[in-house]
Amino acid sequence: MRARLARPGGWDVIVVGGGNAGLCAALEAAERGSRVLVLEAAPPPYRGGNSRHTRNIRLRHEGPLGPLDGSYGEEEFFADLLAVTKGKTDEQLARLVIRRSSECLSWMRRQGVAFQPSLTGTLSLSRTNAFFLGGGKALLNAYYNRAAALGVEVAYETPVRHVVIEKWRFRAVEVESEGRRQVLEARAVVLAAGGFEADLAKLERGWGPSARNFLIRGTPYNRGEVLDDLLAQGARSVGDPTQCHCVAIDGRAPKWDGGIATRLDCVPFGIVVNRAGERFYDEGEEVWPKRYAIWGRLVAMQPGQIAFAIVDAESRELFMPSIYPPIRAHTIDELARRLDLPADRLAETVARFNAACRPGRFHPTEPDGLATVGLDPPKSNWARPIRTPPFEAYPLRPGVTFTYLGLAVDERARVQGPDGPFEGVYAAGEIMAGSILGEGYLAGFGMTIGTVFGRIAGGEAAARARAA
Repeated sequence: MRARLARPGGWDVIVVGGGNAGLCAALEAAERGSRVLVLEAAPPPYRGGNSRHTRNIRLRHEGPLGPLDGSYGEEEFFADLLAVTKGKTDEQLARLVIRRSSECLSWMRRQGVAFQPSLTGTLSLSRTNAFFLGGGKALLNAYYNRAAALGVEVAYETPVRHVVIEKWRFRAVEVESEGRRQVLEARAVVLAAGGFEADLAKLERGWGPSARNFLIRGTPYNRGEVLDDLLAQGARSVGDPTQCHCVAIDGRAPKWDGGIATRLDCVPFGIVVNRAGERFYDEGEEVWPKRYAIWGRLVAMQPGQIAFAIVDAESRELFMPSIYPPIRAHTIDELARRLDLPADRLAETVARFNAACRPGRFHPTEPDGLATVGLDPPKSNWARPIRTPPFEAYPLRPGVTFTYLGLAVDERARVQGPDGPFEGVYAAGEIMAGSILGEGYLAGFGMTIGTVFGRIAGGEAAARARAA
């Protein structure tokens, strides 16, 4: 049964986008008594945007809390964010998200979300990140079930074509449903429609022709139409069109929607070479959750936007299994032939790396200082010789999750115009995350931003609806 789009007197709050941020906004507004409509561009099996592919959320806590061990305070959290963004963040908004993240676990549980112990291996997140039992789809199903119980209407396959703003005040949204345009009125709107990563032409404007070789890890429905519409109406932008959450994923993954299953976690335990058979970056710079997101950009800058991760038999059990089998060989020369790499150059690269390794304590889940000596680029941790066959390789390509160019917001999630906030227009999730993520990424932090700002936006929109 299709949701009713129009209702007498209009809606209190319309939420554009049915992912994590949008659902958090819808639930918060509904719990405060608002009549809420969620507009989702995707059909029901693909609802939820990139949130379908998530596994965990990063949370501040002052002691053991549910699935979380130890403590993870504001200053450590903020320092981790500064490290990955290189200081490119709005400190006021970032600290707001960090502080309010401590409220998320109990709120999410009230909505029906279940959690499980942290995964092991290269993730090493039991102290910082809470994992959803059943992953992102289970989280979304819990939210959608809760939304239905609260009377929230959800319209699928209903993309928004225009947000009607008159004299800096929200009036309505124009949607396309069943082949025709409709105008839906409401007292407030929350924009949670994601970025523009699924539009390769837009990516190409920032990255050039190399963007055509990118793989899109997430939903094919995030095309940036709502973002473009708001910017055309004078909304302030924030972020860099060339910055994004871009991960090195298996080069054999599908062009669209491969999700988190296509990610590879083997990089810290081997070496990564380009088409010339040469290393180009420190594979052991930091624990994987803090540095994995830089590798998509690194691979994007290599010839043909492809690279190859190589490990030996001593490391194959140290990372989570890949969705595709490794390319395996008993000698480096044979492996080079299978990868179509210059065999002499790859053999030289491996030999130079092995000669630069030194004995020492190896610890796979934390920085161990087991570094190369006299090698450029170095490997700062987990540097063990690649010498035990069979040797295994995985092709890597840039996998884009979401883009960072978005809408500027304030602490109340209000979208900013040229002279102040638009009235009745709020934003949450990827469409505004560029305010906080200037570059780089911190595992689970996108869900933190979406949850915190989704709740803020929903609460503010509900208050606006009551006052209107």
